[in-house]
Amino acid sequence: MMSASERVAKIRERLTAAFAPAQLLITDDSHHHAGHASAKGGGHYTVTVVSSMFAGKRPLERHRMVYAALQNELRGEIHALTIRATTPDEVATSSLTSITS
Repeated sequence: MMSASERVAKIRERLTAAFAPAQLLITDDSHHHAGHASAKGGGHYTVTVVSSMFAGKRPLERHRMVYAALQNELRGEIHALTIRATTPDEVATSSLTSITS
C-alpha cells in the first residue's frame, strides 16, 4: 500500500495527464474516516479539477471521465472519492475566481 502522500502524488499525476487542468486541488479526507472498517487501507479524497476538457459535458460525464483517469487507484488505493469537475469559464462566471485549499 502507498503512503497518503504517495496516493496524493499519484492522483495528481493521473489527473494532470488526463485533463491538463487549469487548477487542481486534492484534499485527503481520510482522517475523517479513521477506523472505518470497509476502507481497507484506501483513502478518502476530494478532487476539484478545472479543465476545458469538461466543456459541453454533463456532470455525470465529467465524473465518469475522472473515474476513468483514476481507474487503477480506485481498485484499492482510493476508497472514496468526491469530485468537483468544472471548466475555467464556469469558475470565471461563478462567485469563486479560483479554487483554494
